[in-house]
Amino acid sequence: MSLGAERAGIQIQLAVESDVHAAETYARNHPRIAVFNDDIRRLSDRRIRSIPKGTRPSIVFGGPPCQGFSYSNLRTRSPSNPENWLFREFLRVVRVWAPDWVLFENVRGIVNTARGVFVTRVVDELGKLGYATVFGLLNAMDFGVPQDRTRFFLVGSRSGVLPKLPKPLRRKAPTVADALADLPRLGNGASVSWLPYTRKRPSSYARRMRNGQVKSPNHLVTRNSDKTVRRYLHVPQGGNWEDIPGRLMRNYTDRSRCHTGIYRRLCADQPSVVIGNFRKNMLIHPTQDRGLSVREAARIQSFPDNYEFFGSIGFQQQQVGNAVPPLLAEAVFQAMAATVR
Repeated sequence: MSLGAERAGIQIQLAVESDVHAAETYARNHPRIAVFNDDIRRLSDRRIRSIPKGTRPSIVFGGPPCQGFSYSNLRTRSPSNPENWLFREFLRVVRVWAPDWVLFENVRGIVNTARGVFVTRVVDELGKLGYATVFGLLNAMDFGVPQDRTRFFLVGSRSGVLPKLPKPLRRKAPTVADALADLPRLGNGASVSWLPYTRKRPSSYARRMRNGQVKSPNHLVTRNSDKTVRRYLHVPQGGNWEDIPGRLMRNYTDRSRCHTGIYRRLCADQPSVVIGNFRKNMLIHPTQDRGLSVREAARIQSFPDNYEFFGSIGFQQQQVGNAVPPLLAEAVFQAMAATVR
C-alpha cells in the first residue's frame, strides 16, 4: 500500500509493522520513512500526536491483520478470534491523530464474517469520529494486475466529500506469461537472488516492472521433494491435485478433502489465481515443473523489480503473499487524490 501511496504523491511519515522481516524489507525499500517495528498496541498516543501533518490533506491508511477474516481460515472466522479485533487499534490511531482521510483495506472475507459485524463496527466508529465513508470490493485484475485478487477497501473523509472508488480499466488484464516470460529459467530449490533477464522480448507489463534494470533479485524457489516434483509432472495448466494419480497421493489421508488451490498450475494465457501462501499451496509455474520463485510471485503482485525482499525464503514468500498489489493500491489513492484536487 505504501508503494501505491507514494506513486500517488503521498508523503508517508510513519509505518507500523510488527514482523521483524517485513519491517526490514519495508525499511530497505522506503529508507526515508520511519518504521515502528513493534506491536501497534505499544504505539503510544503521544507518539501518534507527535507526527507532523503539514499543510496538505492528511491520511491514515492500513490493513489490520486479516487471517481471521480469510475464506481459507474456516476455524476462527468469528468474533472469538482475537486478531479480528486489531482493527480497533487502527481506529485508535485515527481518533488520536484525526486525519482528513482514512483508507482501510482487508480481505474480501471481512464482508461476510459474523454477518458483516466488523464492517458495520468500523463504519459506525468512523461515523462517530466525523467521517463519512464509502466501501466496496475491488479486483486487482481490473487495474492492470495479472492476478484475480479481490480486496475490501473503505474510504473515509471528514470533509463530507467522498471519492468514488476507482472504476475498472477498459483493457484486458495482463496474463501470467506477460508477467513471467522474460524472467530467468530456474530449477527446483533455486537459491541465487540476483539474476539477469532472458533475451525474450518483454511484454509492456514486464517493461513497466523492469523499469530499465538489467537484473532483478529474489529468484528463490522452495526445494520440494522428488515425490512432490513427480506430482507436478501430471498437472496441466489450469489443473490441480485432482490430476495427480492416486498412487502419488497416498500420504493424504483423504484426498477428497484437498481444496482446489492445492497443486494448481497457473495458466500462461490468463491472469493468475490469488497469490497467497503459494509455497504451502504448491502453486506450480505454468511451464516449468517447480513452485513459483519469490520474484515471480512479486511480479504477479505488481511489485517492481527493484523492490527487494529480505529474510529467509519462507519469510519473503509470506511478505509477497500478504501484500496488497501496488497497482491496485495506486488506483485507490489516485481516486482519492482526484477528489482532493
